Amino acid sequence: MIWTLIPCALLTLAGMVLLWPGSIHVAAHNQATGGYQRAYGQVLQITEQACPDTAIDPGGAHPCGTAVVRVTSGPGANSIVQVNLPQGPGAPHLAVADEVVLGARPDPQSPEDLIFEVSDLQRGQPMLIMLALAAVIIVAFGRLRGVTALVGLAASFAVLLWFIIPAILGGESPLPVAIVGSAAIMFAVLYLTHGFSVHTSVAVLGTLASLVVTGVLGALFTATLKLTGFGSEESVYLSMLNGNVDMRGLLLAGIIIGALGVLDDLTVTQASTVAELAPTARSRMSLYRAATRIGRAHVASAVNTIILAYAGASLPLLLLIAAGGSDVSDLLTGPTLAQEILRSVVGTIGLVAAVPITTGLAALVADIRHRPASNVDEYDDEDDEDYEDDE
Repeated sequence: MIWTLIPCALLTLAGMVLLWPGSIHVAAHNQATGGYQRAYGQVLQITEQACPDTAIDPGGAHPCGTAVVRVTSGPGANSIVQVNLPQGPGAPHLAVADEVVLGARPDPQSPEDLIFEVSDLQRGQPMLIMLALAAVIIVAFGRLRGVTALVGLAASFAVLLWFIIPAILGGESPLPVAIVGSAAIMFAVLYLTHGFSVHTSVAVLGTLASLVVTGVLGALFTATLKLTGFGSEESVYLSMLNGNVDMRGLLLAGIIIGALGVLDDLTVTQASTVAELAPTARSRMSLYRAATRIGRAHVASAVNTIILAYAGASLPLLLLIAAGGSDVSDLLTGPTLAQEILRSVVGTIGLVAAVPITTGLAALVADIRHRPASNVDEYDDEDDEDYEDDE
């Protein structure tokens, strides 16, 4: 196990060194947004008035009028400005003392001046309270394991924010960046959360092998379906903002990173299952069969989890498409839904492949020498059939 993992860890480290993005100057892309800048402020006063007939939503849920806002940070800091109350679907409702996010852009008639508008409400403090509550609950239940899980989560975000995203924005191919970044996340999260043990090492190898399967199948199916990666407005806007990003590679990177979260859970469970069954196993083959039966049940639940996760994330899109009244076959083969189907199919196949790979690796290194003979319980193929019939 050691001599297998060391080269994988060294290759991951070397990949991060070679692909490390350094500093990415995103401010250079401000011209693509028309000089739009972000500022923060607090609402001091609100004046409502009747909406004209030319308003976006006359007589709707959003009142018309103006708000006086003190800019607390960003462009125009420490100044007091007047802005129109936000209108349109999804626009925030303002009240006095609300902390708001402002958009600032140069005045076409006087470029040295700025025009402000409210774009959103500040949610920093409520989100911090929510995250702190979640962390307290995790630590209270998981204790030391909960603390290590939070550390692993922090490591995952660190790799995403400081390596994967800057490297892709810097023009590196998203696929190798995702593979290297996912491997780094996998090493950090699994060992930090579950400790340095043979079972964790088995889970690491099983996850790595399954990620390779997922990446190969994703590249193959993407080429077969001739998907370009331009399946959403976000991807189109990103290509306009930064033309260095390979959108097809970004699609593959999203598939790999999305599959990682489910794969590590499955591989850890299978490795632990084999370790628990090892003392009662008569042979490695019987151990493999018994653990695989448990893995089938886990896969059945996890596959449903993957499909529902993708469906939940794409629910507004599904509703929008359904409301259009297009033919079902056209919808399923269109680029938008085809990408989501690709994510689900490739993620599911990678998940299924993780069970035999991880279970086989765990059975190979399991210690079945010391066991009480009276507790041995071996199933052969006929036992498997009887077991399934009983169910």
